[in-house]
Amino acid sequence: MTSPLFQAVSRYAEAHAHQGRVVQTPIPGLSAVRTTEPSGLLHAIAHPRICLVLQGSKQVAMGPQTFGVAAGESLLITADVPTVSQITRASAAAPYLSIALELSLPVIADLSAQMGAVPRGEHAPVRVDPTDAEVADVALRLMRLLERPQAVPLLHASLVRELHYWLLAGRHGAAIRRLGWPGSHAQRVARAVAVLRADFAQPLPVESLAALAGMSASSFHQHFRAVTSLSPLQFQKQLRLIEARRLMLSEGASASSAAFAVGYESVSQFTREYGRLFGLPPARDTQAAKGWARAAA
Repeated sequence: MTSPLFQAVSRYAEAHAHQGRVVQTPIPGLSAVRTTEPSGLLHAIAHPRICLVLQGSKQVAMGPQTFGVAAGESLLITADVPTVSQITRASAAAPYLSIALELSLPVIADLSAQMGAVPRGEHAPVRVDPTDAEVADVALRLMRLLERPQAVPLLHASLVRELHYWLLAGRHGAAIRRLGWPGSHAQRVARAVAVLRADFAQPLPVESLAALAGMSASSFHQHFRAVTSLSPLQFQKQLRLIEARRLMLSEGASASSAAFAVGYESVSQFTREYGRLFGLPPARDTQAAKGWARAAA
């Protein structure tokens, strides 16, 4: 990883430390993470993204697979998949530092149409590789652009587009292109995923989601699982539980109010399913998470 990129991200993260561990930048989808302590487990259903680790290390688990990401490596996620992540190496002397950019489906579709033939490649939704020099170079120019706020609205789009180009031209271009192919299974499933993300607290019959994706119910179920590793019902359940945990930790909601807010009708069912996902019942989990946050403060 280039020293100038490390320095630029470190300067920006430290200057915006009041935002907390995760710093959202004015460039849509671009964020930086800086922390001086290893973290607890973070459950999420991530949007497709690339994460460049500049210092320290983290682990990301998807189902039975666990990926380690260290300085100089990039984590690429090419589907909406459930992940459990944890920062494993960070200290006051050497903070964990990374930047992440969400992938843009419209940019991928436009570039793919202009780039022609699709390269062969594996379609695994999560992978870790050394960061390409071209990707690191564009990331550095994005960070330097942030130091000129008046230029960000005018120039950021071309740099984001260039970064997508190098990702598409690289070893995992085939997997990324699937996101932008008009009418592809991945894009049709993405339409249903967007509805699930927006309306996860509402009953959403599989038949309705399948119709939105333009598939039969059986075909939709098959392709949804192939893309996300979950069934539609499991996906919605994890969205509900992750949001309920956020409500309890960030807003102080009780387990019962969080359960009803995310669409559960039974608190006992919510408690059982929460414990299966997070390893502890709601009250004990939130106490443990708050204790870890106090220790890390």
